[in-house]
Amino acid sequence: MLRSVCSHISNLFDGVEKKFEYKLRLVYAHFPINANIVNGGKTLEIRNFLGEKIVRTVHMLPGVTCEKSASVKDELVISGTDIELTGRSAALVHQSCLVKDKDIRKFLDGIYVASHGAKEE
Repeated sequence: MLRSVCSHISNLFDGVEKKFEYKLRLVYAHFPINANIVNGGKTLEIRNFLGEKIVRTVHMLPGVTCEKSASVKDELVISGTDIELTGRSAALVHQSCLVKDKDIRKFLDGIYVASHGAKEE
């Protein structure tokens, strides 16, 4: 229990100093996934997942922002000072694009976490 408290406090210091970031990749085979960032990085809209017409909306948790990567195509960068809220926001984006009622071995489309950790500056 003491070790958990110590690592939580250490993560708080790291978040204030460096910020945490999760890099997510948009993976698709046929229908390109469109990701639009609205509300200044507070909301993510996902369109055309598996050719579906519905729009999936993911609201980022407080203190977490989302942006598109400038250097890599089809990559989202989620960053924030709290490692737990940043990780939960990345998980919400991943869970919004899970394939239902199809063979998941064949349909590998989705948004996956490529890397995570403290932001390198």
